[in-house]
Amino acid sequence: MATRRNVTNEEEREDVQTIPAPNISRIKNKKLRSEAYRQMKREKKKMKIKERKRKQMEAEAMGDKAPPKKVQRTIENTRVYDETMVNPQDEEVAVDEAQDEMASYFNRETIPKILITTCDRPGQRTNKFCKELKKVIPNSHLYYRRGLDLKKIIPQALSRDFTDLLVVNENRKIPNGLVISHLPDGPTVHFKMSGVRLTTELKRAGELTGHQPEIILNNFNTRLGHSVGRMLACLFPHDPEFHGRRVVTFHNQRDFIFFRHHRYVFRNAKKVGLQELGPRFTLKLRTLQKGSFDSKFGEYEWVHKRHEMETSRRKFFL
Repeated sequence: MATRRNVTNEEEREDVQTIPAPNISRIKNKKLRSEAYRQMKREKKKMKIKERKRKQMEAEAMGDKAPPKKVQRTIENTRVYDETMVNPQDEEVAVDEAQDEMASYFNRETIPKILITTCDRPGQRTNKFCKELKKVIPNSHLYYRRGLDLKKIIPQALSRDFTDLLVVNENRKIPNGLVISHLPDGPTVHFKMSGVRLTTELKRAGELTGHQPEIILNNFNTRLGHSVGRMLACLFPHDPEFHGRRVVTFHNQRDFIFFRHHRYVFRNAKKVGLQELGPRFTLKLRTLQKGSFDSKFGEYEWVHKRHEMETSRRKFFL
């Protein structure tokens, strides 16, 4: 009678590692070759899941003696060190914030009033996007450009107590740019805009309510990013209405600012989900200019120069 052999986990891993991988390239039939490749991918996935479960069981068995988990290397946590990284507890940063152009907003001396306009003769998609942007930003007003220069629009906006000016630009009838000018003293930022998706293009999009949203700003860590984040915060009222469950998020990742508009959905006392309300788009900073918009004589604090600045995948500016 044959005796059963006790195989340890180490022997199992050695057996798995010694199994030779099939040479799929020798299969001449394309259909059979594709099926063999998919089968190989499925087997690899199963082995990966099995190995992960084995490690979890070993960690649970060891308890407190289990070795700490390895931190995964990503582009974000291996970014090139930037001397302008902001420490929230830095006294110099606090003094600068108390004296910058957005200080009146954060001191609650002004209430945001936003003017939204477009380029001259905008397309239908740009008009729809601006109407949805007006619904997202409380106390915002949409006016069509009608061929006026921005230099003529700014004095009119100031006379009507607008605090910020938003200009949506387009290319081939598709929104591709956003200019935000903080009135009256600036600064002015110009973003490249991409990945625009309207509410009607989102699956299972929720219905928008009139509550003031909560604002979340993620990963604006440098002095430049801090300034941009403060400008974005100035577009929304001070006191969010949390019972409305609306949340607007500006998430910076690798210098791309992802805009998302959600609503909290409480399924029960322990589980909560997010329902997207729309619209959705992505911003990439191009310029930061002192003062209000002036394309001819404006003084630029920061300009994105691709060939000079993008020297490393791990170097970010926001």
